[in-house]
Amino acid sequence: MTSPQQDHSQQQKQEDLQPEGNMSIFEHLHELRIRLTKSAYAIFAGMIACWTFSETIFNYLRQPIAAYLPSGGLIFTAPMDKFMAHLKIAFVCGMLITAPFWLYQLWSFIAPALYKKERKMAAGFVFFGTFQFVMGLAFSYYIVLPMAFKFLMNFGGDIDKPMITIDNYLGFLVHTAVVFALCFQMPVILAFLGLIGVVSQRFLREKRRYAVMAIAVIAAIAAPPDALSMILLLVPMCLLYEIAILIVGYLERQREENQNNS
Repeated sequence: MTSPQQDHSQQQKQEDLQPEGNMSIFEHLHELRIRLTKSAYAIFAGMIACWTFSETIFNYLRQPIAAYLPSGGLIFTAPMDKFMAHLKIAFVCGMLITAPFWLYQLWSFIAPALYKKERKMAAGFVFFGTFQFVMGLAFSYYIVLPMAFKFLMNFGGDIDKPMITIDNYLGFLVHTAVVFALCFQMPVILAFLGLIGVVSQRFLREKRRYAVMAIAVIAAIAAPPDALSMILLLVPMCLLYEIAILIVGYLERQREENQNNS
């Protein structure tokens, strides 16, 4: 016979290894709608907050290209261009500062399908997802954009003078920043796939060649249209893939330990 304490301990371990009950498709859609609505409200609130400081933010975002502008500033060709630029800046910055919240909403939608112990990793998922997002933005702003502008603005001699519009510059900057921020999420995504058993460390190692080829294609398509930006995206993604292999291996060992202890 087992003691009540042992029975309780075994029951607790069994509960830890069980996912929550199944939901119908309509319940899933309702849950998704709630999560999306909360995320949209949070992003809108962040956008309103950032709108107050949009001019300061714009001056900061202009710095990577300012040295190559004859007048020291960008130009605009339509009355609404500058207003729309500040609106876009407020929206993107609103998404950035509310990233922990909407990443948590994403995790909350996915978490019911996971085991109880795996759901406790929500804080780590939100933290590292946000950290990688910010790292991608920082890498694009402090490394990629200065090097890209130094190459592009000096290409073909210094006779021609650039007249860059606000819309074109922000489009280039936002495209580059978003591409790098999303690509830097690769370790988080692969770690999650490893957590739910879709990929393994062995699988990632065996498919390394194909992964590098896929990364090269993504870099060629997603990066700004110059070879330097492609290389600056390709190299970090390959390093992040190797980091993801280590993380997935660690999660596998943790899962095996939990199963042996149960």
